[in-house]
Amino acid sequence: MAKPKIAIIITSTRDVRFGEKPAKWIHESASQREDMEFELVDLRDFPLPFFNEKASNAWVPTENEVGQRWQKKVAEFDGYIFIVAEYNRSITAVLKNALDYAYPEWNRKPAAAVGYGSVGGARAVEHLRNIAVELQMVPTRPGVHIQGADFFAAWQQGKDLRELAHLEPGVKTMLDDLAWWASALKTAREKA
Repeated sequence: MAKPKIAIIITSTRDVRFGEKPAKWIHESASQREDMEFELVDLRDFPLPFFNEKASNAWVPTENEVGQRWQKKVAEFDGYIFIVAEYNRSITAVLKNALDYAYPEWNRKPAAAVGYGSVGGARAVEHLRNIAVELQMVPTRPGVHIQGADFFAAWQQGKDLRELAHLEPGVKTMLDDLAWWASALKTAREKA
């Protein structure tokens, strides 16, 4: 069996976003592993209009070309790490829209999260986990939360996330759990 392929999705498209920094940090750490392959995926590369299809692509094919391209990209992966900004106690609108543009492509795959913000994106990550369940994903319990002084030091003062060694055990736990679920679910999907 080929190694599970995991997307690290940058879920904010703002000009002044912070999301690239944790995405590159997680990608660098994750890419040292031998049990999964990783690819950075940026929602900026998929300028989806607000969802206005006749129905979910679970029922009716998507007509929008960017939506179709997004679905093909999502389908390439065996699991996901979402880099989650918290906007007003939830996920970004662009992430919700991207989640809504696909359905069968997400099914039976694990979803991990790296949250950031004043409370480490915890409320947004919890919201994402509820949406993931509806999309038939398996949200992982462990996640990584860049919060408080760590977040402000990295965001406003340019501190390198690699300096936050106390976050590394959480990264390892999240990736270990993601690897287990990605392998188990990939095996099950291939048998089905």
